[in-house]
Amino acid sequence: HLQLVESGGGLVQPGGSLTLSCSASEFTLNDYAIGWFRQAPGKEREGVSCISNSGDSTNYVDSVKGRFTISRDNAKNTVYLQMSSLKPEDTAIYYCVALKLTCHRTNILYSVGLIADSWGQGTQVTVSS
Repeated sequence: HLQLVESGGGLVQPGGSLTLSCSASEFTLNDYAIGWFRQAPGKEREGVSCISNSGDSTNYVDSVKGRFTISRDNAKNTVYLQMSSLKPEDTAIYYCVALKLTCHRTNILYSVGLIADSWGQGTQVTVSS
């Protein structure tokens, strides 16, 4: 079953940092490119970043570029999203999802090429003082 599990969310003050993890217990994560998406209250889910299965290609949406870093450790079967300089507008439930092909900017801009069955349950990130 191709389901991912997110962890690492929490409450953080503006300007703070947090690292999210995305893992899988029943399949090898490094067979897939992985994307991070988020959904804020009352808003549509939006793409944040993605990484190729080898880790040599990454993409970010403009709103997080320079503040977020996606990476992966295939030996640990885990993908990470390091978030720094967090803003209240980053408050959302963060999800990871496997991609059908490699990581392209269109995957996160238009939510295309996603493996629908792989969505995790999400992890809540709240940025507030």
